Amino acid sequence: MLDTAAMLTVFWVYLAGVVIPGPNFVAVVHKAVAATRTEALALVAGIVTVNLLWSACAIAGLGLVFAALPWAALVVKIMGAAYLMWFGLRLIVNAGKQPALRPCEGPAGSVRKSFFQGIVTNIGNPKSMAFYAAVFSAAAPTHPSLSTFVSMLAVVVVVSLTWYGLVALALSQPRISSAYQKARKAIDRLCGGLILGLGVRQLS
Repeated sequence: MLDTAAMLTVFWVYLAGVVIPGPNFVAVVHKAVAATRTEALALVAGIVTVNLLWSACAIAGLGLVFAALPWAALVVKIMGAAYLMWFGLRLIVNAGKQPALRPCEGPAGSVRKSFFQGIVTNIGNPKSMAFYAAVFSAAAPTHPSLSTFVSMLAVVVVVSLTWYGLVALALSQPRISSAYQKARKAIDRLCGGLILGLGVRQLS
């Protein structure tokens, strides 16, 4: 039997968690203005895939696992922070060095690379891990029916795909991409600095 109240609770909790800017949002913004629309949507697909995994684990008791094994949460946190710092530094160091791409172009294999970049960015995102382990798992019912479980996963996919997809589509417009090319180095450094700062903050 579908638990509508639980599904709505998860919807509002998850919506609030997704729209708050974090590493995933910064990664989507940068990919949308710096690369092709297809690459940006591939990155979004990678992020959504991990969101689906995190949410399934949270409903199944991820919060309980991390509560019983605090060292596991610490390892995930440190690894995630390390990746964010590496990613941010890479953006800063390579700011403005990569050749500009026209909206309909992209190097071979770039879509697949963008998809995996979305996966790694989200797996290495301590904000996601903390949100699903604490907030999301608390909002989900303890023993949901199969229909409720599937419905909550559908909510996660639809909300995250809609939000990040709209961001990617909006910022990959030719005019916005052209404006980015004019200030490429500054924007790359800004995005890199934000991601680096988020990584450092996770270690504090």
